[in-house]
Amino acid sequence: MKTISLAIGLLILNLACSQDNTTSQKDEVITNNTNENPSKSMKTIHDFKVKDINGNEFDLASLKGKKVMIVNTASECGLTPQYENLEKLHKEYGGDKFVIIGFPCNDFGAQEPGSNEEIKTFCTKNYGVTFQMMDKVTVVGDNKCELYKWLTEEANNGVESTTVQWNFQKYLIDENGKYVKMVSPKTLPDDPEVIKWIKG
Repeated sequence: MKTISLAIGLLILNLACSQDNTTSQKDEVITNNTNENPSKSMKTIHDFKVKDINGNEFDLASLKGKKVMIVNTASECGLTPQYENLEKLHKEYGGDKFVIIGFPCNDFGAQEPGSNEEIKTFCTKNYGVTFQMMDKVTVVGDNKCELYKWLTEEANNGVESTTVQWNFQKYLIDENGKYVKMVSPKTLPDDPEVIKWIKG
């Protein structure tokens, strides 16, 4: 009788262990499936906040539904007259569907040495700039601002990696906040291909 009882006890113990092990295996499969290939959505320009030239926060999510041209600017560059083309483009197409955003930078030939206030005065006095100007930023190197990391690195924008070559390099962003392409510094802002993109 004792032998039978012992055999039954061992059988019950084995069944219990087997069930626990099965449950563990199931839990492990569920855990692994949950962590396998986590979905990571690519950022858009709408995920960024920057400061404008007056020092106020500017949420780029406010530009949803608009095409955007981002350009790094400078006041003492041979390409500085492009401010005139930018303002003309802004007056003709800027509004509900398209905006221009200027980011002053002093990364090339120290051609933007002034303060935000000095830059603002220069742009207004010499070129009548009314499009949105932002706080002075760094667009190259280790101290590159977060927005320009997104603009220049394929791992972040999902399209291509580029280097900002000089002042007045343009980046085109679609109405969904997704990167479209880079336009070189010497290509005028109102180049026919840019106009076609804006109107398209």
